Amino acid sequence: MASPAGKGLVAYNAAISRCSRAGLHRRALALFTEMRAGGLRADEYTLPPILNSAALLRSSPAALHALLLRAGLALHLHVANALVDAYAKLSRLGAARAVFDEMPRRDVVTWTSLVTGLARAGSHGLAVRVYRDMVAAGVATDEFAVAAVLSSCAGSTALELGRSVHAAAVRSGHEPFLSVGNSLVSMYAKTGSLRDARTVFDAMRARCAITWTALIVGYAQNGRGRESLAVYADMVRSGCRPDYVTFVGLLFACSHAGLLDAGRAHFQSMQSEHGISPGPDHYACMVDLLGRAGRLDEAVDLLDRSPAAELDATVWKALLAACRTHRNAALAERAAEMVWRLDPTDAVPYVMLSNLYSRARRWSDVARVRALMRSRGISKEPGCSWVVVGGVTHVFHAEDGDHRRAAEIYRKVEEMTARIRARGYAPDTEWALQDEAPEGREMGLAHHSERLAVAFGLLAVPAGAPIRVYKNLRVCGDCHAAIKMVAEVYGREIILRDSNCFHHMKDGSCSCGDYW
Repeated sequence: MASPAGKGLVAYNAAISRCSRAGLHRRALALFTEMRAGGLRADEYTLPPILNSAALLRSSPAALHALLLRAGLALHLHVANALVDAYAKLSRLGAARAVFDEMPRRDVVTWTSLVTGLARAGSHGLAVRVYRDMVAAGVATDEFAVAAVLSSCAGSTALELGRSVHAAAVRSGHEPFLSVGNSLVSMYAKTGSLRDARTVFDAMRARCAITWTALIVGYAQNGRGRESLAVYADMVRSGCRPDYVTFVGLLFACSHAGLLDAGRAHFQSMQSEHGISPGPDHYACMVDLLGRAGRLDEAVDLLDRSPAAELDATVWKALLAACRTHRNAALAERAAEMVWRLDPTDAVPYVMLSNLYSRARRWSDVARVRALMRSRGISKEPGCSWVVVGGVTHVFHAEDGDHRRAAEIYRKVEEMTARIRARGYAPDTEWALQDEAPEGREMGLAHHSERLAVAFGLLAVPAGAPIRVYKNLRVCGDCHAAIKMVAEVYGREIILRDSNCFHHMKDGSCSCGDYW
């Protein structure tokens, strides 16, 4: 694009704005530099598109911020809005909030920029708080704010707030927007409410690849892999083209449902039929799929034939998990070395290797791995579980005694254990710390964070309502078996979401089919 005719400020502003809207961000910045070199001073119309282009090029807006302060343009609402948005796009959330707090006047764009930035950066609790402040301030939300806060409701497992946002979206007329519908499907799926996700999906007048993928991934994460494949078939029949994320969901579904042949077929078709090159997420799903099926040799062969650039730490951790399941120490050591090479700070390979050695009673190797972990300053992320009751989040750690109802909770744990033992439960102490005495191992398992959270749920969640428990790490095999039996003997539905997937437990069975 040539320099603007006439080279006056108005002409430059128009050209910069056109370039920014067209995605020609480098050209927009070049025009800005040319304009200033020609002696023209930026005004309130110059800076918003320039700030947007700079942010999208991952360029710090600090110099532009200083420029607008010197020019006295900070009080212009749309300039300040653009500055908040630019900092938010770059995840400079402290700077975005500082500009926001200094603004004498704010509008829906100001609030939405901050909510969207916080949600995009994964600061879900803060995004929800800002959204609540926005509503309390009497600012009418728009579809972008609604979509962003729904994303944060999903990220922070705030199902009840998500429901209230949904109700408000219906009242305000925002529900028909595609971005809001997509966020609703995703929010309900990611909080384990598949029936609601499907209801929203079925009611949507328009759908795109994001809509279909949200439902595919939702079914996969909730242990309904065959339904994921059925939705994918409907997607293809509708003429909607799948994308990179769609195939991550499909392969995840195949892995968690044990659909080996379907997984292989979809992995091939994404390249041959849809021209999508597999990335680290796809390889990790395939390794997980093959590993669960005991096809470790095939998994290794796949990795050996794959481009090294596509094999990140997640891929090798998937192989390491399969090695732990099938007790293949030699291959686990190779996988752990690869994770250490790619991400030296990751505690997962140390923990998995230590657990594998413990189960094999290779105590010297356990000690070696733990010593290596200490020498490198690596610490394991502490496990925790939480339950939301009446809008209040109750967090538990293993052996936790801090909750105000701790005595009741531990009595309920004892009652739970006694009732499931009467039904045939026997603790699987291979999931406990192996350097404890047998009695200590059983007690340690009974006091895992998810067990305490379930006990509290039985005390606090009304009968007839599902008990929803969330855990930051993967549930151990013994807790999975125990909680499944608890759901049966108490006649409750327990929905446990761990770091891997949802487990819908009812009447003695789990949605994962004990294959997770």
